[in-house]
Amino acid sequence: MPVGDLSSLKIDEAHRSGGSGGKLWRIFAASLGVLVLITGGVFALRSREPVVEVAAARAANSQEAETLLNASGYVTPRRRATVAAKITGRVTSVLFDEGMRVAEGQLLATLDDSDAKRALDSAIADRKASQAAIADYEVQLKYAEISLRRTQELHAAQVQSQDALDIAGTNVDSLKAKIALAKDQVDASATRIEQAQQNVDNCVIRAPFSGIIVSKDAQVGEMVSPLSAGGGFTRTGIATIVDMNSNEIEVDVNEAYIARVQSGQKVTATLDAYPDWQIPSHVRTIIPTADRQKATVKVRISFDRLDPRILPDMGVKVAFLSAEPLGKKARNKDQAPAAKAIIPKSAVHGEGGAAYVFAVRDGKLERRAVSLGRGMAGDVEVMAGVNVGDQLVVSGPENLQDGWKVEIRTRE
Repeated sequence: MPVGDLSSLKIDEAHRSGGSGGKLWRIFAASLGVLVLITGGVFALRSREPVVEVAAARAANSQEAETLLNASGYVTPRRRATVAAKITGRVTSVLFDEGMRVAEGQLLATLDDSDAKRALDSAIADRKASQAAIADYEVQLKYAEISLRRTQELHAAQVQSQDALDIAGTNVDSLKAKIALAKDQVDASATRIEQAQQNVDNCVIRAPFSGIIVSKDAQVGEMVSPLSAGGGFTRTGIATIVDMNSNEIEVDVNEAYIARVQSGQKVTATLDAYPDWQIPSHVRTIIPTADRQKATVKVRISFDRLDPRILPDMGVKVAFLSAEPLGKKARNKDQAPAAKAIIPKSAVHGEGGAAYVFAVRDGKLERRAVSLGRGMAGDVEVMAGVNVGDQLVVSGPENLQDGWKVEIRTRE
């Protein structure tokens, strides 16, 4: 059988799978696939319309008052109390928790009253003993008076001596004195009973007024005292109660501008927690003293209407308003034309000293240059560039561009 010539069996170099041409083809195919994925992702991201929050431009109310002064402060309740015990004692029960609404006189906690109750029982026993002694003395007095009358009759008949008559009279007077002393002891025992009862009542802590518990300062087993003692191991309070119906604003006004503030003056308040919520308020009182260190005068402002969202110690900014409407003042003084609209400050952007806003029309952005007027507690007047009712972007991506299509979310 002839032997085959194996040397003639060869594979062309161009068709080898491990050749350089095959490797380049696989690298090119993989790169092309990655490029397609990236391009598709970019187009997919671009196809998603950015979500923006919008608010409508409001009409510039000619009856709005001019802001004379701005200040900042905090919400403070007029009625706020740290409830404490009148005596030193160990807490045996706590019947409240933070956030709980309590009524005036409601039981909050109790202290160990075992010693106070023993003192009360002792005072009651003393009173009973004194009352029993009075009954015994009254019986003895009745017999002594009978003996005195008999002795007097015998003395008149010259049967008894004067000494016997004196002794009988002395016994009657002595028993009367003992009865009077016992009655005084009964009164003294009643006073001690009242005192002991007060000590028992002091072991019960009640709410001084209706409000909400904002702080729980003691637990069962801890010692409490009206005075700071025990090296910090003794509590001085049980709970802190706030009357939410007494919330007001306290601000410090620079003494150089206090002349702009008057009692009863209208105020617009804006909580830091709710910057888009303007709360009508008014000046309740101006504290008639100044702080020489800060050169300020304290002003207290009452809310025209309370709201559950207003909480103690919240930061707040206030704008003191003039009594004269803006429009009337402008006409009287022949000032610049009134504003065309009022918009949120968050809708205004600045670039190179020029202000502009993004308006949304038919689902697309329109960049508009605006001329601004007076700022008013979270809002600003627009003199030109915006019409009443225009939908303006107040929140959204930072890289918004004119002509973009957007998804609108209306501000509540």
